[in-house]
Amino acid sequence: MTAWTFADVWESIAAAQPDRPALIQGEREVTWSQFDARADALAAHLIATGLGHQAKIAAYLFNGPEYLETYFAAFKAGYAPVNTNYRYGAEEVLYLFDNADAEAVVFHAGFTEILEQIRDRLPKVKAWVALAEPGHPVPAWAADYDAIVAKIPETRPVKAPWGRSPDDLLLLYTGGTTGMPKGVMWRQDDLFNVVGAGGNAAMGIEGITAVEQAGERVKVPGHYQPTTIVAAPLMHGTGQFSAFITLNLGGTVATLPSRKFNAIELWNEVERLKAEGIVLVGLAFSTPMLEALEANPGRWDLSSVRSMSSSGSMWSQENKRGLLSFCPNAMIFDSFGSSEAVGMGASASAPGAEVQTAAFALGPNCGVFTEDGRRVEPGSGERGLVAVSGFLPMGYYKDEEKSAKTFKIIEGIRWSVPGDWAEVNTDGTLKLLGRGSVCINTGGEKVFPEEVEEALKTHPQIRDAVVVGVPDARFGERICAVVEPIGGAEPTLNELSEHVREHLAGYKAPRELVVVESIGRAPNGKVDYKAVKDRALKALNEPA
Repeated sequence: MTAWTFADVWESIAAAQPDRPALIQGEREVTWSQFDARADALAAHLIATGLGHQAKIAAYLFNGPEYLETYFAAFKAGYAPVNTNYRYGAEEVLYLFDNADAEAVVFHAGFTEILEQIRDRLPKVKAWVALAEPGHPVPAWAADYDAIVAKIPETRPVKAPWGRSPDDLLLLYTGGTTGMPKGVMWRQDDLFNVVGAGGNAAMGIEGITAVEQAGERVKVPGHYQPTTIVAAPLMHGTGQFSAFITLNLGGTVATLPSRKFNAIELWNEVERLKAEGIVLVGLAFSTPMLEALEANPGRWDLSSVRSMSSSGSMWSQENKRGLLSFCPNAMIFDSFGSSEAVGMGASASAPGAEVQTAAFALGPNCGVFTEDGRRVEPGSGERGLVAVSGFLPMGYYKDEEKSAKTFKIIEGIRWSVPGDWAEVNTDGTLKLLGRGSVCINTGGEKVFPEEVEEALKTHPQIRDAVVVGVPDARFGERICAVVEPIGGAEPTLNELSEHVREHLAGYKAPRELVVVESIGRAPNGKVDYKAVKDRALKALNEPA
């Protein structure tokens, strides 16, 4: 069996098709040969700074070619790349770099002010590499990224003395909805297999069995090499892993020119690049995308689009139906998973055959288990935790306790059980309920926010919704709907409660309503439930 590293695969593709674009951002194009050479140069620089095998390389970058070049360089040199949330403040960045044992940081120079607040508290960092931006030059204490990648080493491909190993790690830090971020440790071999082994199951593309095949097949006429616009942040698993899938196919990863998502810009780029794929994250992206199309009927030729994929955030059936009406050749692939549990479930929607929101089919290596380890039977109405087996992370970096709680042996097999509750319908599909960490206990009944949120989102006046529990003297907690209405709509609590009752049990209907201008989802589509709950309590004049 082949032991995989991403660098070996990408080098094979670069040698086979040097002139095809690998990375695009606006008018900037980086060919596969340039991608390979620039990553070699950065890898050589990092090795020269004295970093050892599996040194952690933090990418503190916005979307753009440099993000994936940094990861390619880390893979080449046997280092472990680390994602960094660019929305973090100074203390959060300090926590992440310290927790990850970062020894090198590649960053956009616009972050200089934040880094200067914490740099003296990061003694482990041996190398700082800055990418200059307009108005933000490279600081004196950092090396210049552009100067580094311009110095192509004579000996290529670059490999460190210790070589490369399928055991080399990628650390994916995930904040989730509660607690401090944790670094999910993915072996490259496991991650390569879990993202399709060089194929794309959603599009019916089989994986490869040898590194040489990666280069050989891109020369075969008709091989699927998509241009994929990754609108989601590369700092999150959805964007990052989707980019890897495209690169493994020998395709082109395009990122949007602007740093704040703009649906008009996205559709402009889709038409300009004749993009086959779009990567988004739920309603945070799909709603403005659909609104732009509805406001500009016929403006764009979207016939090239074959797939729109989302993961990490459920979105509405209405949005899917609307987007497909404008992209008649597309399929929507909605994945249910997380940084530590890829491929727990999936749904596919085609024009005229949209599946019900949250109706996910269990993945081939998935199951639903009660807390005492019993498998939930279809149609039983019993609730359980969704689990995935197969290619899994090693655990959480430097957190054995959290690792033991998430990665469990059930039925003699190792599973990842990140905490998502579900029921199994009679037909084997999942009814997703949400994370136990944000479950609401009202009068002894457990209510999972996501199932109420999905019901609220089907109301014609609601653009987005989050559900939280607020204190109640009689029931312990009562359900509060925090909603973002469409346009100037003014939904009432009674209207929304009655609407929820049409879909769910009466005790799950909201008893409080807070209307907000924006839910304020993060770039990955996730919600900070604690922050939303604080907003609700303040609006209701309740004590925190």
